[in-house]
Amino acid sequence: MSKITFIGAGSTVFAKNILGDVMHTPALQGFEIALYDIDADRLRDSETMLQNIKLTSGSACEIKAYSDRKEALRGAKYIVNAIQVGGYDPCTITDFEIPKKYGLRQTIADTVGIGGIFRNLRTIPVMLDFAKDINEVCPDALFLNYTNPMAVLTNVMNTHGGVNTVGLCHSVQVCVPHLFKHLGMETEGVKWHIAGINHMAWLLEVSKNGVDLYPEIKRRAAEKQKEKHDDMVRFEMMLKFGYYITESSEHNAEYHPYFIKRNYPELIERFNIPLDEYPRRCVNQIQNWADMRDKLVNDKGLEHCRSHEYASYILEAIETDVPFRIGGNVMNTGLITNLPKEACVEVPCLVDRNGVTPTYVGDLPPQLAALNRTNINTQLLTIEAAVTGKRDHIYHAAMLDPHTSAELSMDDIVSLCDELIEAHGSWLPKYV
Repeated sequence: MSKITFIGAGSTVFAKNILGDVMHTPALQGFEIALYDIDADRLRDSETMLQNIKLTSGSACEIKAYSDRKEALRGAKYIVNAIQVGGYDPCTITDFEIPKKYGLRQTIADTVGIGGIFRNLRTIPVMLDFAKDINEVCPDALFLNYTNPMAVLTNVMNTHGGVNTVGLCHSVQVCVPHLFKHLGMETEGVKWHIAGINHMAWLLEVSKNGVDLYPEIKRRAAEKQKEKHDDMVRFEMMLKFGYYITESSEHNAEYHPYFIKRNYPELIERFNIPLDEYPRRCVNQIQNWADMRDKLVNDKGLEHCRSHEYASYILEAIETDVPFRIGGNVMNTGLITNLPKEACVEVPCLVDRNGVTPTYVGDLPPQLAALNRTNINTQLLTIEAAVTGKRDHIYHAAMLDPHTSAELSMDDIVSLCDELIEAHGSWLPKYV
């Protein structure tokens, strides 16, 4: 029996989407679905929920929870990763509250920025431990990474873990539908092309019947900017740099030096930027889980409809050899020619029996490549810090981050990093 292993299966709602999709996919019947999580209670909840979906769907998949990670991985053909190291308390709180003391404010803090750097530093060692197990007990497995910071972790698993990894993010899938809905435009018959890096990929082309839709998109966006809405940062970036970005405005507000500035507090109001957004979401999710747990976990009649998540479609394409196209995060093997070869990029990929095959993009418009490189710099220095154990590279990563460096002096950045390292304690390895 082939095996699909889900690491971080205590993410019950996400496990429902990914593994519920698997159980509704004819080509994936008969697989063992192996569940692993360090939280035994949440693991048990997910197992119970999935057994209920198995009954209502009539799936022939076998569901099994494991307390031993290596045994959960043993013989796996596919691995789905959805972990979060450190959670809301204590690590996310630390990522937000200590920078605030220095006047450095954040919105999401899960990609780059000072929060993204430290989320990477506590997650990379865990991922490399996964890689050791994978190379021992399932070396040919395809690793589907959903964990942020996406670009760095996917890069690390490929280059330092020796694991065949593709990173998957929702932002490419929903980019054009959400943009067109916001602008009151129809997507039927529209084709588009997206490439860049995770959370900062670009809608490079968008057309219908050979007609470029960008002029109309920009006209409507400029009108929208005259009043408050939830996507003001991305619209502003598009109007200034020429292209729309895949990830949300609350994310992109902290990827650039232009929006969250303590000496210009009026920008927060002008661009409707939700500071401390991720901690609020965490608190709400914790409260909502307490309310929804019984309904989700103990409903023996729980049903599921196949979602838009890529995972089951990727597995189906490989198993059936019926091609499927995704936006995937992969290493830059000459795919985007004006971004560093060491970078992880997000490009269209073809999936079939050969696995995930990324497609060639060529040069991005120069201003877009330049913006991507500002974030890639921090990503690569964060990896350097993690694999060498050198504290100086943590400083380098932070000093190269666009938002952090725009707000703080070099001395303050070093002091902030030192304080964060101390506060994280055993969540981080020792740096010298």
